[in-house]
Amino acid sequence: MEITNRTVLIVGGTSGIGLGLARRFAAAGSTVVVGGRDIAKAGDLPAVEIDVTDPDSVLRARDSVLAGHPGLDVVVTMSGVMLTEDLRDPAHITAAETTIATNLLGTIRVIDAFTPHLIARGAGTVITVSSGIAFLPFPLMPTYGASKAAVHAYSESLRAQLDGTGVEVAELVPPAVATVPEAKRMNPNALDLDAFLDEVMALLAENPTPGEILVQGVLQHRWAEREGTYGDLVARRSQALANLPGR
Repeated sequence: MEITNRTVLIVGGTSGIGLGLARRFAAAGSTVVVGGRDIAKAGDLPAVEIDVTDPDSVLRARDSVLAGHPGLDVVVTMSGVMLTEDLRDPAHITAAETTIATNLLGTIRVIDAFTPHLIARGAGTVITVSSGIAFLPFPLMPTYGASKAAVHAYSESLRAQLDGTGVEVAELVPPAVATVPEAKRMNPNALDLDAFLDEVMALLAENPTPGEILVQGVLQHRWAEREGTYGDLVARRSQALANLPGR
């Protein structure tokens, strides 16, 4: 895809990977608007308040963005939460419901809000964000993995249904990325944010745009079943369950 001279909305772009991606698109010469619940975090970037768990909030944000940027042609939807859960404790359902409402239903709401606009233009790009955990579960965060696996499946269906409209669908599949200093301390294998974004922007700029944006660091997750490493890797990741209270 062309990454210059685009008009880009990044929902979930007020921090972390989303904010980094917003700054990269802006540096490439695109107009960028970021969306989130706390727009003060957006700094000098134009921002719109949006809560993806609230349908009315999503529609208000859509109307605001399109009023100011009728040429919008890239929508990135990446709002998400990562919550640990103890599946032995039924109280985990609260975390599960929050995760599905944000990661999956929030993604669908944003796509639904902007798809008619992109189809009417006859061109554009939707970028969804799943996770390496969609393909290689992290048992400490079971519903997070399930929600991201669902985003992957939904992205595949969205791409098929939008075929022929001029609207392309790309799925960004991040591994662990160190978006804050303590993340690297907690997970030494987490990719540095700048290195991750270097790879992502290079992949996005390919023509045609890859259906899945896979940096080198996520390939072991994406292809674990094919490579025969799935069982061993899940067992290794399951060691983190010892961090749950009472384990």
